Amino acid sequence: MDEYRFRQSDNYKLDSEPIRESPRKTPSKRGRKPAKVDVKAKLERSRQSARECRARKKLRYQYLEELVSSRERAIIQLRDELERYKLWVKQMDKDCVPKEVFQMLERHNRTQIDNSDTVCL
Repeated sequence: MDEYRFRQSDNYKLDSEPIRESPRKTPSKRGRKPAKVDVKAKLERSRQSARECRARKKLRYQYLEELVSSRERAIIQLRDELERYKLWVKQMDKDCVPKEVFQMLERHNRTQIDNSDTVCL
């Protein structure tokens, strides 16, 4: 039985032309042609690639571990500093200024004086 196509217009009418299929072409052989590859050489390249991949992975993990440990040390240092400041604030609330605060302010003032051209008194 022949297939017919519909022609779209105001109303659908059956077109009397049968659908003609284009003649099939043989598939073209594009791309790389499978070369005769030495199986042993291919396996050795695969093994070498896997070794290199594992080495890169190991280096990446070492880098990340060092990064994490340095960040953890920084966190510990900042927590200690925060606790010291909290202690100073508690002492200041009791009308007692710790001598470390004075020393820190003196250092800060010296650096400002050293870095500026004019001194305001």
